[in-house]
Amino acid sequence: MLQFITRRLFLLIPVLIGILLVTFVITRLIPGDPCTVMLGEKATKAQCDDFKQRYGLNDSIVIQFGRYMGNIMQGDFGTSIRDKRPVVDIIAQRLPMTIELTIGAMLFSSTFGILLGLVSALRRNSAIDVFTMMGANVGVSMPVFWLGLMLAYLFALVLKGTPFFIPPSGRLSPGISLVPLATIWKLEDLHGVSKFLISLISNSTILNSILTGNWKMLKDALWHLILPCFAVGTIPLATIARMTRSSLLEVLGLDYVRTARAKGLIERLVIYRHALRNALIPIVTVIGLETGVLLSGAVLTETVFALPGMGTQMVSAILSRDYPVVQGFVVVIAFIFVFTNLIVDLSYAYLDPRIRLD
Repeated sequence: MLQFITRRLFLLIPVLIGILLVTFVITRLIPGDPCTVMLGEKATKAQCDDFKQRYGLNDSIVIQFGRYMGNIMQGDFGTSIRDKRPVVDIIAQRLPMTIELTIGAMLFSSTFGILLGLVSALRRNSAIDVFTMMGANVGVSMPVFWLGLMLAYLFALVLKGTPFFIPPSGRLSPGISLVPLATIWKLEDLHGVSKFLISLISNSTILNSILTGNWKMLKDALWHLILPCFAVGTIPLATIARMTRSSLLEVLGLDYVRTARAKGLIERLVIYRHALRNALIPIVTVIGLETGVLLSGAVLTETVFALPGMGTQMVSAILSRDYPVVQGFVVVIAFIFVFTNLIVDLSYAYLDPRIRLD
């Protein structure tokens, strides 16, 4: 197991380098001049020359990439051309929101998706099965932005003034704000990785509220996450429900399940101890893929619900030709996907002892 983990982490290095190289080249091939985007169409040639000289854009792509890789090795992702801020600070500010949204959406979709798929498989061809699969097809077909707008309209406008009111947008209610943990714990002198981790935790409303004991902020943050998690989790829920049904039906028809029933085991033990565990392998694969996709930034959901996550920042950086931000976020997304796939691979050995990763 340790050899497998070490090998996968070692393979992460060429993967990240390859992704960085492709992204580096593609972002510079996109039509448009960052000088014109940042300084406006009336920018003079002298101003653009000074702009390109300042950010090293006059050098060849090979020199720029080599310089960028050297900075990456030192933990420096560069400075945003548009915001004039370190990219690491932007990542630490935006990533926690996306993580909270992803975890909430996947908990919702995985729990109810597996439950609905299980019920549907055990009641095959019944009215419950037909209704569940119809609902799954509808869930897959609904665009996220449309569902988000409908949820906001229903719970924020139609049900306004009732106990069922849910905030339609934003991360926290007016009057409630995050207090940096570095300020509370007097850790202003931190640098490097320690500063990044403290900033990452500090910008997470849930972790920040738990660590500071601010239960009012925790309740408000969770209340604001309900509609976004429901909207972005609907499609994964439908996918997981359909996968659970098909995988479980396949396992229930195998010989060892019939043998377990023939031995006199009660149906509950046959389902949960024998059938469901083996059926979980393709389900876990789907959950891992969906988690990686959501962690890369749910752009439409973040836009509809005005959430300051990675998706909206990434789109904004691409449109403004903010190369350092785009490249920094790509590195984070690539690492997230590789780490998620590693967790999925490790779960295979737990679910099926016959799988030997080493």
